[in-house]
Amino acid sequence: MPKRYTQQFKDEAVRLVLDGPRPIVQVARELGVNDTTLGNWVAQHRRSVTKPGSTPRGDEPVTARERELEREVRKLREENAFLVKASAFFARNHR
Repeated sequence: MPKRYTQQFKDEAVRLVLDGPRPIVQVARELGVNDTTLGNWVAQHRRSVTKPGSTPRGDEPVTARERELEREVRKLREENAFLVKASAFFARNHR
């Protein structure tokens, strides 16, 4: 049975690819998603953004400041996730 992902998870995964220098394969590996699946999400996002007459979704950042803050939050979340994993690793090896 295929795994189901929330729209919020998909949107965040797409933003990680589009906002950063990391390739789809790396982001997919970090999130535990198939790279083809993530690639499809990115392609779908790009198609929806470039459709003539399409209107921006209400949950997308409007100003440059909001985009900057979203990037900062994303970076801090990534750093936090790394530190959580590192502390678990060192705690496990300390015993």
